[in-house]
Amino acid sequence: MKVETTKIEGLLILHPNVFGDDRGWFMESFNQQRFEQALNELSLPIPHFVQDNHSLSQKGVLRGLHYQNAPHAQGKLVRVVQGKVWDVAIDIRPESKTYGQWVGVELSAENKTMFWIPEGFAHGFIALEDNTQFLYKTTNYYNKESEGAIIWNDPTLAIDWPLSEVDEVLVSDKDKISSKFKN
Repeated sequence: MKVETTKIEGLLILHPNVFGDDRGWFMESFNQQRFEQALNELSLPIPHFVQDNHSLSQKGVLRGLHYQNAPHAQGKLVRVVQGKVWDVAIDIRPESKTYGQWVGVELSAENKTMFWIPEGFAHGFIALEDNTQFLYKTTNYYNKESEGAIIWNDPTLAIDWPLSEVDEVLVSDKDKISSKFKN
C-alpha cells in the first residue's frame, strides 16, 4: 500500500497494491496491520473500526457535507467499488491550523484509491457516474443526535466541485437546509 499525505495533517490518500494478469486482478482492500503501520510511521492515532456502510448513488447525487460531533465523532475510511466520485473532506477542528481547509480526491472503481478521513472532518462526495457504490468503514456508530451538516456550496469553503461533469446536482431535502460553515 502506498500512502500519500495531503496538505491537511491526518488526511491520507491510500493506494493499494493491485496484482493483475489476464484473469483479472486482486488486492487487499483493508489490512489492519498495514494500516496501523502506515499511521504509526506518520505518528497518527490508530482507529478502531466498528461499522461498515454502503451507498448507491446516481450521477449528480451529492451527499454531504456530513459529520458527527463528539462523543460520537467518526473517522471514515472510504472507497468506491463501482463508478466514480469526487470526494471531499473539510477540517472542522477549531484548534487546527488548517481549520476550514478542504482536500478533494477522485475515488473510482478503476483507480481503487481510498481516503482516510479522521474524526474532526466534514465529509461529502458527488457521484460522477450512474450506479456508483461507495463504502465507508467508520470508527463510531451513527448517532442521530450528534449529526451535523454544512451546506455543500458554502461560499466561505469555496469547494471546487467538478460540476461540469454532471447534468444536474441532486441533493437531499435534508442536505439542502444544512448550515453554513462557521468561520
